[in-house]
Amino acid sequence: MSRTFCFEAIGTSWRVDSSEPLAPTHRAELLRIAEDYDALYSRFRADSGVTALAASGGFLPLPLHGAALGRLLRTLHDLTGGGLSPLIGERLADQGYDAGYSFVPTAPPAPARAWDDLLAWTGDGITLSGPALLDVGAAGKGQLVDLMLERLVTAGHENVIVDASGDMRRAGSGSITVALEHPYDSSSAIGTVSLGSGALCASASNRRVWGDGLHHVLDARTGRSVDTVVATWVLAEDAMTADGLCTALFLADPDDLAGSFAFDFVLMYSDGRARYSAPLAGALFS
Repeated sequence: MSRTFCFEAIGTSWRVDSSEPLAPTHRAELLRIAEDYDALYSRFRADSGVTALAASGGFLPLPLHGAALGRLLRTLHDLTGGGLSPLIGERLADQGYDAGYSFVPTAPPAPARAWDDLLAWTGDGITLSGPALLDVGAAGKGQLVDLMLERLVTAGHENVIVDASGDMRRAGSGSITVALEHPYDSSSAIGTVSLGSGALCASASNRRVWGDGLHHVLDARTGRSVDTVVATWVLAEDAMTADGLCTALFLADPDDLAGSFAFDFVLMYSDGRARYSAPLAGALFS
């Protein structure tokens, strides 16, 4: 890749590498896609659709891609026994990961409210029967990666990578080697994987830590941060699926997910053990 476009969006750093230069119109389009997505789903913005739902409930219309996100989140919710839920937003805020980034818990951990009691996510939008704070971070960043890459491919870019701080999707011939960042040392890697056309996403409990035992991966069944898994990596066809599965692997056994999704994974536990799917048996350094 010889052309790079770097920018900030949805609170993280992005990098787009392509074999051909991105036209100014294409760069502007990527920024617009990110802004539109953030304006819908950000729980950190006072003017977002999700914030409006948190204030009054009701209906939030979504673009066409909203249906796919809702289907994935519902499937992962069911496969994890309710451990993964967009209704975890208010529990994250209670634990200090709020719109003001106070990082000060204001309530003890508690289960998220039940999906079927409050939330209907349909093909045209989200309906909440009452005020509730949603969080789509389990798979939203991955979907935004997909939207950007698909836009560039439609525009004629045949070799391109969209990388949102480690959640990436690639289109093109051949493959690249990607390091798996050590969850306790960002300057080193625990292994490498080969990425062809497809997505690689990662999640680590040390990425957003603000207190003893407090981090951003909460189990919606308890409202507590997960303490058995420290990092996950997933290879899948698209980044939304890979991102969602990375979160789900903190909450469910890989075998419980394999019947519904095609993916490969590396999973690191807090006791130092690692688990991986058979095709990635050589991914970790000895």
